[in-house]
Amino acid sequence: MEKNTPAERNFDRLNGVFAFDGGNFEDIPLSFRSGGRLIEGIPGEFSPAVTEKRRDFEKKKDVTVITGRNAEGIDIRAEYTRYDGFPVAEWVFFITNAGESDSPVISDLFVGGKTLKGKNPVLYHGNGDTCDPSGYELWETELKPGRFEIASERGIPCFGAFPYFRVIFDDWCANCAVGWSGDWKAVFETGEEGVRLSAGQKRLRTYLKPGETIRTPSLTVMACEGSADRARNMWRRWYFAEVIPSDGGKPIGPMLCLHTWMIDGKLEFCGCTEENQKNAIDTYIEKGMKPDVWWIDAGWYPCGDDWTVTGDWRHNPDNWPNGLGPVGEKCRENGIKLLLWFEPERVHRGTWLHVNHPEWILEEREDERLNHPNYMLLNLGDRDCLDWVIETVDSKIKEYKVDIYRQDFNFAPASAWKAAETENREGAVENAHIQGYYRFWDTLLERNPGLIIDSCSSGGRRNDIETMKRAVTLHYTDVGYGVHPIKQKQHREMFEWIPYFRAHNYNWDDENGDYTPGASRPVDEFGYQCAMAPALTSMVEYYDSKEMFEMGNRMTALWRRAAPYMIEGDYYPLTVCRMSNGDYYAMQFDVPGKGEGFVQIVRNTKAEPDVFTAKMEVCEDLVYRFENGLTGECFEIAGRQLAQDGLTVEIPKRSAVLYFYKTREA
Repeated sequence: MEKNTPAERNFDRLNGVFAFDGGNFEDIPLSFRSGGRLIEGIPGEFSPAVTEKRRDFEKKKDVTVITGRNAEGIDIRAEYTRYDGFPVAEWVFFITNAGESDSPVISDLFVGGKTLKGKNPVLYHGNGDTCDPSGYELWETELKPGRFEIASERGIPCFGAFPYFRVIFDDWCANCAVGWSGDWKAVFETGEEGVRLSAGQKRLRTYLKPGETIRTPSLTVMACEGSADRARNMWRRWYFAEVIPSDGGKPIGPMLCLHTWMIDGKLEFCGCTEENQKNAIDTYIEKGMKPDVWWIDAGWYPCGDDWTVTGDWRHNPDNWPNGLGPVGEKCRENGIKLLLWFEPERVHRGTWLHVNHPEWILEEREDERLNHPNYMLLNLGDRDCLDWVIETVDSKIKEYKVDIYRQDFNFAPASAWKAAETENREGAVENAHIQGYYRFWDTLLERNPGLIIDSCSSGGRRNDIETMKRAVTLHYTDVGYGVHPIKQKQHREMFEWIPYFRAHNYNWDDENGDYTPGASRPVDEFGYQCAMAPALTSMVEYYDSKEMFEMGNRMTALWRRAAPYMIEGDYYPLTVCRMSNGDYYAMQFDVPGKGEGFVQIVRNTKAEPDVFTAKMEVCEDLVYRFENGLTGECFEIAGRQLAQDGLTVEIPKRSAVLYFYKTREA
């Protein structure tokens, strides 16, 4: 029978493809080779059965576990997740050698291998965070008959290819995410019926030792009928409802992050002490800019004033004779979350970890080096090493009263993993490391209820969906904090796929409106307008003038009013993002069912002409009452007129306007 509603049709498109009906085990989206023999689904030789069903009431989802074992002792464990109210299917698989000898070589291990049916497929995809201005690009690629692949690089899941993408057909599309925190690939095989989608670890061909388990990436598929706006906002609603971690059991909200920076000219946070941190917190509060988060980044450990020297996770006794606990206590007394930076996986040559536990260290081959010669990788796939990392970091979280554990990863691990491989063990070291990484974070969250994890990897290079189920990203890039057109391009992608993130309000433009090396302006209204995101770092320093704080407090109030809309609302990009200071930039957030939101229009430093019209998403039967968020000026426009003529503004170069709106019946 034909389905009558888009919702019914969306769910139906997953049935028999990626959804699981409780039987038909051979159609489960799994394929691999064992000793060269192709295995698809979980065939009868494994005696497959549903062995567990569990309900996650917080996330409103059901997890079905299917297991099976064949005569060779190969165990398969499948986890299938469906979500209430969203046409989403999600799979992850675990393969274990339950025998007493080495298994056959496992290869070509993919989750998926099912055909999304439709005509004229187009792949909407990006390159992720490349740590330079070329990152955060989005493309549309026509999927012609044959095979097309995208893959991440250097062992970093958001580098070179973004693990979030959309397959678009004439009458529907599939939002997809690959959950793997190392190197992954997605394969699109286009035929007459549609596109066969598969995803897997980029390099994997290994036998399993007795008792050893390997894990596939997870694959998430959401079916959506309708426009690109509908697909984008269905994903956003699902992400905020089901993916993003909570804040102590409550939905995560806007966060104003403050800190001290380059104290006494020392790099990063190497100059921080208990005294200057407490003093800065008090000063911000006295001047009316109380933070939600107090941020202490790299340099609090013994590093000789060079924050890159990681490998000893004790506090620097010269700067912190009492440890960081007193600052953590100070934060809690004032209702502030303490964020503390760690980078446990990167080990600098000659540090405590390298000297005392060289057996836990993975080094690159010289001819395949991707990192600085002094940088090495801590092997989270080693059980003793992983236990040490868990105990060490957990103890610091408790001792220092840390509320947000921030983990960075300024390392490209692919070559270190590869150098540690032995014959017929391609990809095994990486697989064990990624499983250890998940266990590390899961254990921290279990032991510290209410803890928030902040994911960073030289910016946004490790923000795949498995990481994002455990973390938020408060530092989505290391590129262009004050280059406003770069930020606009970055925000365009983040709002669509990973919609909770933080922005800086730096200005790196000169008096001519150019972004040149070394150019910088003080924080101003334009810097705040270009930093509209759910979380914000204000670079108004605690020692700044009264006038700076007056401006900062006024703009922080504007951000605090706008930020909830960026979480609750649907997102509509109203302009293209070409990374050009000659463009206008506009966006709209509209809260479903409330008839309210905001629209922001930014005129970049060299944008022409003087007048700009934004074509908003509107309901023609309503009247829109707009309020300028800074001046309070109000006016009304009928929805029918807005739909026809748009919202027109005339503002100077290097300025912006943010209008809040509410609607009423005409």
